[in-house]
Amino acid sequence: MAEIKAVDVAKLRKQTGAGMMDCKKALLEANGNFDEAITVLRKKGQKVAAQRADRDANEGIALTKINEDNTAGIAIVVACETDFVAKNIEFKKLADEFAEIALNCHSKDAFLSADIHGMSVSEKLVEQTGVIGEKLDIPYFERVEADYVGSYTHGIKIAVLVGLNSTNEGVDVLAKDLSMQIASMGATTLSYLDFDQSFLDQETGARIAAIEKDNIELSRLGKTLKNVPKYISMAQLSEDVLSEARKSIEDQLRLEGKPEHIWDKIIPGKIDRFILDNTTLDQEQCLLDQVYIKDESINVRSYIETYGSELKVKGFKRVSLG
Repeated sequence: MAEIKAVDVAKLRKQTGAGMMDCKKALLEANGNFDEAITVLRKKGQKVAAQRADRDANEGIALTKINEDNTAGIAIVVACETDFVAKNIEFKKLADEFAEIALNCHSKDAFLSADIHGMSVSEKLVEQTGVIGEKLDIPYFERVEADYVGSYTHGIKIAVLVGLNSTNEGVDVLAKDLSMQIASMGATTLSYLDFDQSFLDQETGARIAAIEKDNIELSRLGKTLKNVPKYISMAQLSEDVLSEARKSIEDQLRLEGKPEHIWDKIIPGKIDRFILDNTTLDQEQCLLDQVYIKDESINVRSYIETYGSELKVKGFKRVSLG
């Protein structure tokens, strides 16, 4: 049996992250051959990975990495099974190393195939599953490229990238503010113009049905009923729809006996309220149409315009645990 030196155990531990005893056992099994010992540990990882394949990996770390000139960035989630592992320093180091590698990749497949210490990232995940004893996974990989890319991470749970079409002064602040907005409010698209008609039709029906169902219970309890909108997005509010809404408002003012010479002061506010009540989908999912979290008197589109009319969001991505 080969003599196992402490220096070899330490070297194997440094390269694989495995415990001292696991490294010593692997070297003993490999008769002192360093490369074979790595294979032993990898096989152990494969066995553990197979045993834990059906486990949920809902904890972990969401993180971003931006290149030096802020023209590209990635956001990934390195998932594990427990919060205890997610907070471990060695796990955080592994996640950061993965992020550095991911920054040079343009797709999740390319990232999982990329080299890390003589093996692929996929193989490293399996190896570390054996080391840590929990299922490890990379459920999300996103990349943004633009003239300027900024980011924000909320603790270790949410990571956001935002790409802008400018490198002018202040874009770093804007990118971070927008990233915080996306992290907080969960926008999924830039504008209502991104919605297709089939999605709008399906979503409108589902939302109206949900509100009507709630109203049945509210009515039973004698509580105020929720407003049932006809529409849920600005994409549905054509000129004809808005014209009809204005006529309805005028009819109501006439019934209330409001003098016509003050209608111009009343109608704009009521039209704004009509739009607000009938664009709930936009407010939830469209970044530009959301109320700006740092100033609720304006929406995000208006906030961006304070940096210049030419400044645009080229893209954004949000990843999170769970």
